[in-house]
Parts: sequence; structure tokens; C-alpha cells
Amino acid sequence: MPHKQVFRRTTWYYGGNEYIDELEILCQKRALAAFHLDKKKWGINVQPLSGSPANFEVYTAILNPHDRIMGLDLPHGGHLSHGFMTPKRRVSGTSIYFESMPYRLDESTGLVDYDMLEKTATLFRPKLIIAGASAYPRDFDYPRMRKIADAVGAFLMMDMAHISGLVAASVVANPFEYCDIVTTTTHKSLRGPRGGMIFFKKDPVLGVDLESAINNAVFPGLQGGPHNHTIGGLAVCLKHAQSPEFKAYQNQVVSNCRALANRLVELGYTLVSGGTDNHLVLVDLRPLGIDGARVEKILDMASITLNKNSVPGDKSALVPGGIRIGSPAMTTRGFKEKEFIAIADFIHEGVQITIDAKGLVSGSSKLQEFLKFAVSSDFVLTDKVSSLCSRVEALTTQFPIPGV
Repeated sequence: MPHKQVFRRTTWYYGGNEYIDELEILCQKRALAAFHLDKKKWGINVQPLSGSPANFEVYTAILNPHDRIMGLDLPHGGHLSHGFMTPKRRVSGTSIYFESMPYRLDESTGLVDYDMLEKTATLFRPKLIIAGASAYPRDFDYPRMRKIADAVGAFLMMDMAHISGLVAASVVANPFEYCDIVTTTTHKSLRGPRGGMIFFKKDPVLGVDLESAINNAVFPGLQGGPHNHTIGGLAVCLKHAQSPEFKAYQNQVVSNCRALANRLVELGYTLVSGGTDNHLVLVDLRPLGIDGARVEKILDMASITLNKNSVPGDKSALVPGGIRIGSPAMTTRGFKEKEFIAIADFIHEGVQITIDAKGLVSGSSKLQEFLKFAVSSDFVLTDKVSSLCSRVEALTTQFPIPGV
């Protein structure tokens, strides 16, 4: 049976790629199935190299240079590719080529300020409103955002990069019910290879044929040949995402994260938004007189990997006031709620060591001086860090990394 040529992909351009085409078509079918989408209503491009390229391909498809966009501000949990800029610099390429107006959290609640988003959008009149975040522990109010987008004549896009596995397992709200376009990376909670996907409505939106516009923006607009090895790995990932085991895993991710959050609250920590609905916890360390950069360093020395992260009200991204902790990786290794309570206790111990260490640094409050001190022979808390590290590794080595 002769192979049917498939256009609007790179592979048709090169000879000898009929089986590559079949693999890509299989990946597309599995992507739609994994997210419970009707192929008559939704299309999918699986060629984006990662999340930021996927987002910029969407912008290229539906916007003209200097069109207006609104995304969650980076210091409030948003992502660079959603238009981040400072008073002195257009940091993201998105803010260089398009005019960006962020929306933010209500700092009193830690939740997205939808009332202010609506007021600002009414004045700013964006062509695109972006839902999604890199450090927001709550669900988005998609019906409210849809209403706002419709009122100002904007496209509504969701960047679900961090929560796509949770969306596939239906353990968080479904962005496909309300959004015109949904982008994602494939290597975070979805647990696939490093890549990206763009989902789009098949019917025209605001007069735009999204399928044609997005596919042409990917190739030949912004990419050349696709990474076919990644697409093959993604096809395997998306088949697993339809399994009962995957759904059980994602439910455990959420349950573990809530156990972690609850224990941190018991220990006296302030969490942005007061808790979590998804896979991450954002801890505000400022009430303790410490910052995320110093805590990140001490915990790294104790074999605990997390990252410093901005929290609402921060002035610096290099010395931010918080830390971001995710549950998917250790859940993959088999951790349950009991172990995540232990993780919270370990983190607490590391924070206390950091506070003590900060008090020992003489003559300077600069981060670099602290980092040098922590690895110097003068660091008198080495034994405490080593003790914490040995207990962390004693726990984690009971749960091997799958496949290793």
C-alpha cells in the first residue's frame, strides 16, 4: 500500500522518510488520545524542540510584531517566555518582539488577581492572554480567563508545561475546555523526552486557521528538520500516559505534594497561596530572615535538590525570597506521603542550618561571601550538614532511580 504523503510537516520535503511520517502520525494520535481530545476538534504539532520554542511558534502564528500580550509576571510565578521584562530591559525575546503587560497575584492571598487582570485587559486590549506558570501551586480559573479573553477579543492560550501529566490524568482542571491553544513541554510531569507540543482548535478562531498558521510557524517559520528520535520517545511516553499506572502515579504526585505542604505549614513555614493544588510548593522564607539562594546552597550540600524562586514582592531574581519544591521526581522513585513528611523535616533542618550559617558570616551580607564561606575550611557547621546528608542519602537509596 503506497504511503500517503502528509504535508505541512518537514518530512515530506526529504526522500526516504515514509516511516518517519508514520511514527509522527502515531505520536499525534497518541497525544490526542492521552489528553482525551476529539481529532475532529483538535489538532497537534509534536515537532517543537521544547516549551519556549513552542510558545514562540504560537506567537509567530497568530500575532504581528508589536501586538499586545498578557502573561503571568515572572516574579509572581510566570515564565520567561510569557513576556517578561524589567524597567531597564526587555529580558525575554517575547517582550522584544511583542508588547507585554503582565498580570499578577494578589499578594494578600497568593492567588491570581483575576479582577485586576480583567481591568488591565479591558484597558490594554491584548491580542493574546496566556494562562500557565512555572511556579504557581494552584489551578487556573479557566472559565474566568475565557470570559476576559472573549470580552477583549483575545486568543486564550494555556502553557501547561509543568502540569501536563496532571492534566492527562485528569487530576487538575482541564484547559482544553476553555482555551484556543495549549502548549506544553514533554519532559516535566508528563515524564517524556525533552521536547514540546502545540495543541490547537481545528475550527478558525478570530478568523485565523490555527492549524495552518501554527504548522507553518513551526516549519518553515522557526525550525528546520524535526528531532525524530525525540518524537519516537514521545510516542512511547504518550502511550504510557493512557495507562492506569500513569493515572495512579499522578494522583500520588498530588497527594505527596499536599503531605509535604501540610508538614511545612505545621513546621511554621509560609506557603504562597497557603497550600497547593498540583505538584509543587512555593515557600516564602522571608519571614525567617533568610533567602532561597542560601537555602538552596546548603540543601545542595546535603544532597537535597530544589531551586531558589521568586515570591511575590521580591526585588531580586538572583537572591529571591523563596524556594520551589516539586513532588514528581521522588514520587517516580516510589516515595509516598510518609517519605514526603520526612522530606519536609529534612528541608526544615537545612533551613535552620542556613540561618545559623548566615549569622556566622562576618562583615558582609553579600551572597557570594556566604557561598564561599559554606565551602571553606572555616565553615563550622560542616558536621551538621554531613549528618543531614547521610540521613537524606540513607532514605533515598532505599528508592532506586527506575532503570538505573
